Amino acid sequence: MTDKRMTDKRMTDKRMTDKKPIYHTILIIGGGLSGLRAAVAVHEAGQDVAVLSKVYPIRSHSGAAQGGVNAALGNHPEGHDDSWERHAFDTIKGADYLADQPRAEILAREAQERVLEMEHWGAYFSRFPNGRIAQRPFGGAGFPRTCYAADRTGHHLLHTLWEQCLRREIPFYNEWLVTRLVVDEGRCCGAIALHIPTGELHVFAAGAVIVAGGGHGRIYAKSSNAYINTGSATAAAYRAGVPLEDMAFVQFHPTTLYGTNILITEGVRGEGGYLLNADGERFMADYAPQVMELAPRDIVARAIQTEVAEGRGIGDGYVHLDVRHLGADVIQEHLPGIRQIAMDFAGVDPIETPIPVQPAQHYSMGGLACDENGETPLPGLFAIGECSCISVHGANRLGGNSLLETLVFGKRAGEQACRWACRWACRWACRWANQVASGGGIPQESALLSALHEEQAAIEALRARSTGERQIALRRQMQATMTDQVGVYREARSLAQAVETLAELKDRYRHVTLDHRGKAFNYDLVDTLELGGMLDLAQATALTALRRTECRGAHWRTDHPGRDDENWLKHSLATYVPGEPPRITYQDVIITRYEPSERGY
Repeated sequence: MTDKRMTDKRMTDKRMTDKKPIYHTILIIGGGLSGLRAAVAVHEAGQDVAVLSKVYPIRSHSGAAQGGVNAALGNHPEGHDDSWERHAFDTIKGADYLADQPRAEILAREAQERVLEMEHWGAYFSRFPNGRIAQRPFGGAGFPRTCYAADRTGHHLLHTLWEQCLRREIPFYNEWLVTRLVVDEGRCCGAIALHIPTGELHVFAAGAVIVAGGGHGRIYAKSSNAYINTGSATAAAYRAGVPLEDMAFVQFHPTTLYGTNILITEGVRGEGGYLLNADGERFMADYAPQVMELAPRDIVARAIQTEVAEGRGIGDGYVHLDVRHLGADVIQEHLPGIRQIAMDFAGVDPIETPIPVQPAQHYSMGGLACDENGETPLPGLFAIGECSCISVHGANRLGGNSLLETLVFGKRAGEQACRWACRWACRWACRWANQVASGGGIPQESALLSALHEEQAAIEALRARSTGERQIALRRQMQATMTDQVGVYREARSLAQAVETLAELKDRYRHVTLDHRGKAFNYDLVDTLELGGMLDLAQATALTALRRTECRGAHWRTDHPGRDDENWLKHSLATYVPGEPPRITYQDVIITRYEPSERGY
């Protein structure tokens, strides 16, 4: 089946016009790396699977990942003694001991197989002269273990998995926005989605649903994330009853391009780049003298922020990332994408001029609470990728572990979802046989259609509203609030103000109005629908940050210095409560072989 047929087949299906539920055994929401890897796993298990994506899959934000994917292959001359155990320890230490240790061990133990699998599927990794996959140093790692494809690693991995899905003729529903997950009799049984090209709502039914919708970085004004990273699928699962875990832990990448906040990969520092302040000093010597620029991201981001705050920044708030000493050959071979970005968006050629960089929101360690197979507390619902919190990253993610997480847990979640759906099908065998086999409908069809009608009524009411605020005004105020008050450095007063402001914005959102009331490609409607979920996620982030009175990883409270293991070696869980702030509870971190100790570099 051709790609076009896979994309368009469902558009002419009779079920698309009569609003009957469209059924797949496994429905995956999100077409990035984690979603595609899960789709391959489901297909290999012999189950029916489809992927629903807000954008064409190869436009997913996974393609923007630059620096690499971690695996203890031991290919680097300085990495022969590397092992998955050392990778696991670096991950747990980098997480400031908030990672659940058995899950971090799974990540590290399965890394080699997943990376080599991608190579065998055709991923175009950079090579050492001996033909082995090249590896470079990354922050917080004891060995050079980050495998890379120049500075376009995510792009190559995404296209590789997309090709594998095409090869397997996995159906895709592209340009669909999930607005709601449907829960009936305590189980997630499907989703309501808006077909953006037509503006029509449809209902999807599934034996199990996997949410792989990516991060929610656009709740911040300064972010390296794509515009699509709104967390819409995360918000839908949150509203359906899945707790959000550790939302206070937001990673600010230390090196984004000044002015645009386009990512400047950690691979630049892995290749030997220097960070310089206004005096031309390599200031990381004052913050992490043993590893310098290759300290974990939270440490480097705070160092840059401190240099700027204390008057050693350049211009109105940046420092320089200098690679001139590496020479033109290394830059052109290992960092061609970064050079192009710097020239196109900053007007500087890194071969001749340092790159202006500053910290910006980059990644969310927190997300939908789930286990090592992506299974959430809501039966039938799984979560993987950045939208999830399997808790392998804890309070601070190491560079190179996010791409790895998509591969390792995408596969595991796909397999577990198949097992879950099969068990569920057995329990519902009679209803299944009588309804599906006869063509007379699917189990829980009434709940699905009822949810569809409720969503249609809500959207029609929004279209009909003639007075109120535009969504963009609320969105910009939310983003400014998060950047200014829930940023690299935090303290009680500003966090409390953020919580108050977000509550006010949520109240004003109830009266938001549309500028454009048409149906086809109405992105005013899409943005407005997404903003409600963004406000929910922002509120959970600010409130859990206010409650956590310690410094740990990316969460740095100036009014509560120091890590507090006695009181805060635990995860924060935010549970959705309609019309009220989320309910915050806590659960212990899973500690096995690595006792928490002071994190020094």
